Formats: sequence, structure tokens, C-alpha cells
Amino acid sequence: MNTILRKSILGIAGLAFTGGVFAGPVAAHAAEATASVKPVTATVQSDKLIPHGVQGHQSRIDLNDEQTANVKAIIAATKKAGMDERAAVVSIATALQESKLENLGHLGDRNDHDSQGLFQQRPSSGWGTVEQITDPEYSTTAFLKGLKQVDGWQDMPLTKAAQTVQVSAYPDHYAQWEQQAADLVAEHWNK
Repeated sequence: MNTILRKSILGIAGLAFTGGVFAGPVAAHAAEATASVKPVTATVQSDKLIPHGVQGHQSRIDLNDEQTANVKAIIAATKKAGMDERAAVVSIATALQESKLENLGHLGDRNDHDSQGLFQQRPSSGWGTVEQITDPEYSTTAFLKGLKQVDGWQDMPLTKAAQTVQVSAYPDHYAQWEQQAADLVAEHWNK
């Protein structure tokens, strides 16, 4: 390769790198200013929470006190089951998709068959009694028991792990909650 061409290519690459270095922080601050995301400081390592990166558009909802209590219950049940932060992320993302972290009872015509609780588990499918599946600790433990039976769940995308346990009609919808679930675990895991 001739020297002039090589210097030109290296010069262009250097400009692109320099532009990225200076524009990156500006773009990041602009995105922060428009987003309503609260920064989370925690000792939990983010590569442990989202080891495969997020898939697709991410959704986020504001949580009320009941929903926050359910997050804490899911985390406590995960710890009690001897599972790690990633299991809590999968569980919380699943509950966000299934119930928006609300411990739902029977919704009449709006119910999907007899689905209830945080994970919309069904008594008719063997998840437990109505009283059991509407207990956050029990329903989380039941979900985690299913997750433990999925070979390699730690090494698969969240949506695939959740879908293998839940068998949803909308298997890709779990992915949209991964970032919020990871943020919630980072915020509440060590409390």
C-alpha cells in the first residue's frame, strides 16, 4: 500500500475516533437530559445483570409502593432460593411483562383463562392454588424452580429463558423489560 494512501486512511480513522471521543459524552448527556431514568448506584456488576445486552426497544414504567414491595419480594425469594442477581432480573422482567408487577387476582373476562398473580400462573396448569400463586414468595419460587430446570438459562437471552418457563403466546415481549429489571435489581439487591 502506498504511503500517501495509508496516511490518508489512518488520518480519517483518527478523525473518526477523535469525533467519537468528543461527541460520545455530548450525545450521552443529551440522551440523559431527555430520558426520565434515575441513575442507579450499586455494588452489583452490570455485566452480571445483563450479560448478553438488551434486545430491542426497552419499556419502562413508574412503580407505586405495591409494585416496589413486589420487586423486593421477588429479590428476597430469589436469594432464599440460592440464586443470583441474574435470576432476579429474569424474574422481575417476567413479572413486569405478565402483570406490571401487580399481584393480580381473577380479572373476569379480561383474564387469560385462570392466570393470576405476579407471573400470571395458572392453577389449571399445575402452578399451585389461587392462594399460592397470588403469594409473591410462592409464585417467585415456583417460577425460579422452572427456571432452574432450563439447561443453560444463564447463558441465553432473557426472553428465551423466561419463555421456556412461561410458555407465553408472546415470547419476545419479555425482552423489553430487561433494562428496568436490571436497574431494579441493582437498586434493591443489597438493601
